[in-house]
Amino acid sequence: MKFSSLKLTTPYLQLPALFYDRVAPTPLEKPFLISVSNDAAKLLGVDEDLSLDEELVDILNGKKLVGSEPFAMCYAGYQFAYFVPRLGDGRAINLGKVNGQNLQLKGSGLTLYSRQGDGRAVLRSSIREYLMSEAMHGLGISTSRALALIGSDTDVARERWEKGAIVLRLSPTWVRFGTFEYFNASGEHAKLEELADYVINESFSHLKSSEDRYLKMYAEIVRNTATTIAKWQGVGLNHGVMNTDNMSIDGRTIDYGPFAFLDDYEKDYVCNHTDRDGRYSFSNQPSIGHWNLAMLARALSPIVNYESALAVLDEVYGASYEEVYSEIMYAKMGLETEQENDKELFQWMLGALGSATIDYTDFFRKLSHFDGDKSELLDICVYRTSLEEWLESYEQRLEKETLSTSKRHEKMLGVNPKYILKNHILQEAIEKAEQKDFTMVNDLLKVALSPFEEHPDFEHLAARASMEAKNIKLSCSS
Repeated sequence: MKFSSLKLTTPYLQLPALFYDRVAPTPLEKPFLISVSNDAAKLLGVDEDLSLDEELVDILNGKKLVGSEPFAMCYAGYQFAYFVPRLGDGRAINLGKVNGQNLQLKGSGLTLYSRQGDGRAVLRSSIREYLMSEAMHGLGISTSRALALIGSDTDVARERWEKGAIVLRLSPTWVRFGTFEYFNASGEHAKLEELADYVINESFSHLKSSEDRYLKMYAEIVRNTATTIAKWQGVGLNHGVMNTDNMSIDGRTIDYGPFAFLDDYEKDYVCNHTDRDGRYSFSNQPSIGHWNLAMLARALSPIVNYESALAVLDEVYGASYEEVYSEIMYAKMGLETEQENDKELFQWMLGALGSATIDYTDFFRKLSHFDGDKSELLDICVYRTSLEEWLESYEQRLEKETLSTSKRHEKMLGVNPKYILKNHILQEAIEKAEQKDFTMVNDLLKVALSPFEEHPDFEHLAARASMEAKNIKLSCSS
């Protein structure tokens, strides 16, 4: 099936008019195709090469698919802990739903919720969102997906004049924590129940006939959110803007702004230079997830007993997070059995990485080849002593395992990625794209979708960042 042959439905528009605003996309000037993800297109049942669909660019630029009724969604949110009672899709327009996926254009023009914005997204941020959506999928982390990216000749004012672009995003839901917060804050409590029923139908259909289904829905949200954040920590992702309007109700990762993967392991790293207090630092992400879920419990309180929700949060969140994070760390270290002092070994390792000044991704990839020779790992440290001592204990711990060395290597290579889209790599692709060279964007898409495999033609993308390119910070401007 061709993408342009899809027929959409718009179940969200069955909700009352307060939930959305019908709005048509505003086309870009002289749009052109930059990249497509045929892997993401499979989710829609599309089996033809997207780049060969002659209508693709026009559809991303506002031409309607059959059944589409474009609209922007309304929501609120806590932004850096300050509540904003009305936000909404300020530059995203929803097209409709097909095959369980909601299609959304990001950067497609003004909506009712644009506030002082222009409804646009620029090329650099669109490249980052497009590639990161697919990279997170390649890493096995629940995420929105990106189907295609177009550029244009439209000028957009940011810190400088830049060119406008549009990403077509996919997600099973675009409902956010902030959607519930909007209707609680506005006193529209009857709408909370309608929204909860919609969310259960869309994301938690197994709860439809359950008693206390709203409380059980909340428990699912808590569990999914904890799982996703544990996976962020395992792979070294700093999301950057964990506002409640950026938290998906089904727990997947959405809204890729000033994100970063760790270069050197710095547990308190802050990738967003707008975040002057470090609220959304790498180490704070698990606790911020808990805080955001507590705010969601408050928003649900007209339809869910607040004390019961908080009890669920305390019971489910920490346990789910620890279970998933421990599984990840055992796998990353190649350990299959559980021993008494393993948690201490994990914590010691992270402390040693922080002391050593060592690339987080490169460390685990090289650890995946460890056979007793410590030199390959120690040679990538600035300070060796702490890691050398840890490796001696790690080697002793491996002696308690029954798995063969070759089998351990094989398993570790399947969970410790070789290719991570670090910010300096994305920046290089952006600079080339701004000169109309999109080759690197498409090369990065290839490795992003299979980051655990060897790609001999792209070996340079696995190299450690230079000192001046490490730990780049970004703003929310896009």
